[in-house]
Amino acid sequence: VQLVESGGGSVTAGGSLRLSCSPSGYGHITKCMGWIRQVSGKEREGVASIDSDGETTYADSVKGRFTISRDNPRNFLYLQMDKLTPQDSARYSCAARQPFERCGSTWYDGGIYSNWGQGTQVTVS
Repeated sequence: VQLVESGGGSVTAGGSLRLSCSPSGYGHITKCMGWIRQVSGKEREGVASIDSDGETTYADSVKGRFTISRDNPRNFLYLQMDKLTPQDSARYSCAARQPFERCGSTWYDGGIYSNWGQGTQVTVS
């Protein structure tokens, strides 16, 4: 199942964006989904993750500003981003683990995810 992100764009500091991620085909509901971001030339950074039971985890840098949510029946994933700063500028990708794997303590590690979208660019000026 391919994941497809949408909702990126350019915004001024203090603004908001809402990212969406949808599967392009049918697949099993996956327990763990997450958002990972990357600035060109830098390592990937885990932004937030969510299990199918609603348990969420956030990077310290986005706590209180970003909200991850999901629509389980459709395997849709969302990221509401408020109070954006230039440091949030990056390419944001949604990712999913194998269907029966929870996010766990290493949710921030892109290596645990087996299914990725191509990403959507977020630019904050």
